[in-house]
Amino acid sequence: MTPPATTRQPQQQTRSPADLVITGCTALVHDEEERIRFVEDAAVVVRGGVIDFVGPATDVRVRGLPAAERIDARGQVAVPGLINCHSHAAMAALRGVAEDLPAEEWFNDVVWPIESNLTPRDVELGTRLACAEMIRGGVTCFADHYFEMDRVAAVADESGLRAHLGEAFFSSQGPEGRERSLEFALRHRGAAGGRITTALAPHAPYTVDDADLAATAALAREHGLPVHLHVAESRAQTDNSLARHGVTPVEVLERTGLLDVPAGVLIAHGTGIVERDLPVLERARGPVGVATAPRTYLKFGWTTTPVRALRGIGVPVGLATDGAASNNCLDLWQAMALTALVQKAAEGDPRWLTSRQALHHATLQSARAVGLGDRIGSLAPGRRADIVLVDLTGPHTQPVHDLAATLVHSVRAADVRTTVVDGRVLMRDRELLTVDVAETVRELGERLPALVDRSHGERIQEYDRPPG
Repeated sequence: MTPPATTRQPQQQTRSPADLVITGCTALVHDEEERIRFVEDAAVVVRGGVIDFVGPATDVRVRGLPAAERIDARGQVAVPGLINCHSHAAMAALRGVAEDLPAEEWFNDVVWPIESNLTPRDVELGTRLACAEMIRGGVTCFADHYFEMDRVAAVADESGLRAHLGEAFFSSQGPEGRERSLEFALRHRGAAGGRITTALAPHAPYTVDDADLAATAALAREHGLPVHLHVAESRAQTDNSLARHGVTPVEVLERTGLLDVPAGVLIAHGTGIVERDLPVLERARGPVGVATAPRTYLKFGWTTTPVRALRGIGVPVGLATDGAASNNCLDLWQAMALTALVQKAAEGDPRWLTSRQALHHATLQSARAVGLGDRIGSLAPGRRADIVLVDLTGPHTQPVHDLAATLVHSVRAADVRTTVVDGRVLMRDRELLTVDVAETVRELGERLPALVDRSHGERIQEYDRPPG
C-alpha cells in the first residue's frame, strides 16, 4: 500500500538542497484506499531521482528550501507520469501506411511485408520519433515489443525515458529467435541507471507454438524474467483457436506454464478474452496484467478489452497505444478518454468507467500491469520521480467543475507543459531537451522509399486466417 502523501518525513531537516522543487501546482495523489484525490497549492520535492515530499507548498519543510532546479507550476496539475503498457515504438515510422483494412490484410498485405525491410537504423529513427512524441504527451514509461531492440534500448537511454523492453520472436525463426530474446533481456536488464527493465517477448500463441511457449516459461522462471506477448487480440483469434485446438489463447498460456511465471505475464490487448478465461486468469500463480489500446480496436472493428470483468478478478488493466501504424498516434490522454467512453458503451452503463477510475487505470493500474507497481504510478514519497505537469489554462479545459473529468475528457497531449523522469526534466515549457526531432524526421524521410517498398512480395510472418 502506498503511504499517504504527507506521512513520510522528508530528509530536508538537514536543509541540504533538493534536486528539484515544483511549487504552486495541484497534485494528483492517492489516499490509503488508493482513491484519487487532489492537493491544491501543492509542492513536490525530488532528491536522487525519488519523490521526497508531496503536500501543501506552505509546509515548513518546503518554505525556503534550496534546490538545484525549481519550477513554478501555477495553473498546472502534477500527475504521475503516464505509462504506455504496450507499444511498438519504431512503428512510428509506419504511421498511416495501412488504413481502413481488416487485420489480416493489414498484416499480410502491408505491415509484415514492410517490416521485412526494417534495418537497425530504421528502428532507431522510428523509436526516436516515438520517444519525442511520448515525452511531449506526458508518457514517462513505455513497454515495447519489437525487433532490433538494442537500438530501442539505446534510444530510451538517450531520451531519458523509462522503458520495459522485449525482443519479439516467432517460432518460424527457430530456437535462435527465443535465444536472442533471452540474451537481450539479460544484457539490458537494469540498464540506463535502472530505467530499463526487460521481458521475454514471444509474439503470440498463434505465431509461437506450445513447445516454444513452454520453453519461454521455463526460461522466465530460471532467470526471474517476466513475459510480454499478444494474447486474444480479437474475438476472431479466440474463435479460431477454439475451432483448431479446442482451447482459447488464454488457456494456451495456462497449459504452457506462462501463467505460473513468478515475475508475471503482460497480456497485450485481450479483446478476445471470454467468460471461460476468467477463472483461468484468476487461478494464475504468477502476476498477470493486461494492456488495453482502444483506438486500435475501434480501427479494426474489434470488440474491446473486458476491463470490468478483469478488474473483478483482480487483474490490473493498464492503458496502451499499440504501434502508431495501427493507432496513428501515441497519445495516452486519448487512450484514457476512449477507454472510459468505450467501456460505458460496452457495458451499457454510464456509471462505468468513471473519470476517477480511468485515472486509476492510467496510473497505479498501468504501473502494476507492467510489473513496476512498487516504483511508479503515483506521486508519493519513495516513488521514482516520474512527474508530468499539465496546463489547464486553455479554453478547452475551463471552467473546471470536476478536475478528474477535465483531465480525462478535456485535456489533450499538447496541454502537457513539463515531463520529468527520475527527477530529470526531459521537456520544460514544451521544449524537448533530449531529442532532436528535426534531424530525426529529415533522415527518416530519406529512408522511407526503401522502407515501404513491397515489390519483393516477402513478409516476416503469416497472419492467422479463419479455418476453412
